[in-house]
Amino acid sequence: MATRKMILDLDTGIDDAMAIAYAVAAPDVDLIGIVSSYGNVLTPLSAQNSLKILELLGQQDVPVFLGESHSSTTTQFEVMPISAQIHGKNGIGEVSLPTAKRQPETKSGVDFLIESAHTYGKDLIVVPTGPLTNLAKALKQAPEIQNEIGNVTLMGGALTVPGNVSPVAEANINQDPTAADQVFESNLNITMVGLDVTLRTLLTKNETAQWRKLNTVAGEKFADIVDYYIDVYKITSPHLHGCALHDPLAVGVALDPSLVSTLDINMFVDTTKEMRGRTIGDPARLTDQHPNVSVALTVNQDTYLKRFMTYLSELFSQN
Repeated sequence: MATRKMILDLDTGIDDAMAIAYAVAAPDVDLIGIVSSYGNVLTPLSAQNSLKILELLGQQDVPVFLGESHSSTTTQFEVMPISAQIHGKNGIGEVSLPTAKRQPETKSGVDFLIESAHTYGKDLIVVPTGPLTNLAKALKQAPEIQNEIGNVTLMGGALTVPGNVSPVAEANINQDPTAADQVFESNLNITMVGLDVTLRTLLTKNETAQWRKLNTVAGEKFADIVDYYIDVYKITSPHLHGCALHDPLAVGVALDPSLVSTLDINMFVDTTKEMRGRTIGDPARLTDQHPNVSVALTVNQDTYLKRFMTYLSELFSQN
């Protein structure tokens, strides 16, 4: 049993699936649960995808919880066409996996976040790779957890590069900028792993071919899922020559912050119509001597990719 405990808060699409695999395979943390969110797919499908991926990886003991089904300022959510294109309508590259033998827990994802903060305190790492709706709601219900949780390492935002759904906004933050702003302006210890670094951390079919050579079900299925992702990137971002490891990079940085260089700065999220979802320094707190956000600016992609492939290949070889 590792001292550090991790909760993933996922809208389980393809890179989220790789984030699950990384968290499961990492030897220095226990994945204690997954909270489902909306974004790449609807929340119920996100939960089912997480359960299927866990089962594929032989991890039937990791509980999955249902989080919020829409943003804090809307009453329903519809998947964006670009998300369905990138991840497939089923969220996992149109690859068929067996129906999971388990169902999501009856406890809500928000309650699970709060209870885990009380139980594990500074040993708890929360990694949201979708909208920040669940975490913002947990903060509203139990403000004390902002001083209990050890670290929140989120995949979202963009500081030094353009957004991917607008000139200023990254998709996860854009789904619920109000919730994101509440999280950024809390006392949480936050690391932002945004497009600044995730677009530099790429996977190609050279790597997925290595998974196929393992001749295991997990290796074959993950190769199928990620090859779909890579093929879509050839259409949407041909200049990258691979697919970005958005969500699994956040897991990697949560466990080893030395993978990235960072800027410590107080942040806020713009919620105005013109700049919706922009993650930027907070002018009202620029002179604060103890900023709560570390923004990743550069990444040692070679070290990370080697570790990523080692972890996942060893895991897939067993399943």
